[in-house]
Amino acid sequence: MFPSTNSLSPPDIRLLILDIDGTVTGEFHSIRQPVIEAVQAAQAQGVQVAIATGRSYQSALPFYEKICSTLPLIAYDGALIREPQTGTVHRHLSIEPQVAAQLLDYLEHHESEEHLSIHIHIEDKIFIQNFNTTTLAYLEQFKLQAIPVSDLRQVLDQGLTKVKALSQDSQLLNSLQQHYNYNPTKLCLTQYEEISLEAVHPNVNKGTAANYLAETLLALQPEQVMAIGNEFNDVEMLKYAGIGVAMGNAPEAVQAIADWVAPSVEADGVAAAIQTWILQANPFVFLNKQPTTNNK
Repeated sequence: MFPSTNSLSPPDIRLLILDIDGTVTGEFHSIRQPVIEAVQAAQAQGVQVAIATGRSYQSALPFYEKICSTLPLIAYDGALIREPQTGTVHRHLSIEPQVAAQLLDYLEHHESEEHLSIHIHIEDKIFIQNFNTTTLAYLEQFKLQAIPVSDLRQVLDQGLTKVKALSQDSQLLNSLQQHYNYNPTKLCLTQYEEISLEAVHPNVNKGTAANYLAETLLALQPEQVMAIGNEFNDVEMLKYAGIGVAMGNAPEAVQAIADWVAPSVEADGVAAAIQTWILQANPFVFLNKQPTTNNK
């Protein structure tokens, strides 16, 4: 998607939505200075910047603060849209208690014998019953605090954002997903990064969250939105946005649906996208369609 080739007018982007891992942060889980400076320059031009991530609210907050966003934070792939400044919850798609209880029964059957750890996420809180080595490493990596409970069923009626099962045995997680008989209109079950099996409300995705943020909260249209991501959980968001940018480190299938492909995260691809589409550092890109383009 590009403006007409007989015009140098860039798109009127009013909202920039950024994924975190593999998009604004790379190998060392930090945001590089060129990206921070590009985000600040976009904000100085009146573009609002939001975070949309699969991370928990608690884990995403430091990155939200690093880019000085003032918008609601989209966490858990859109299951939770919450405003850090006031604590206001704009949207929370929670799993029904009965559905969660059935999943918990299924997972707990394998918990002790298979070194599985089950986590319950409720907005910014994480409840854990079994603190094994995998869980401790996960909490340390993402700088998270968890609340120990003797029985996870104690919190099932509090509005579950996500159920997560962690294990170093990826084959176990794959088997658990394949053999669990569940209603896809009640639950979405996905394996992430080989060590995590995650369950959320079936309507959760970044595309519906981007739509809600842009149109319901900010009264914007899709063509005024640019979204940048690098993974399959970003696809709906990239399709929704007027300009969907895939990172150069994204899988080919993700790049294929994007309007533009930026350099990789380690090459500050987010900064390049902002400079090209918002700051107009290279206005001739709108004529030449560089470096990579795809049509929706």
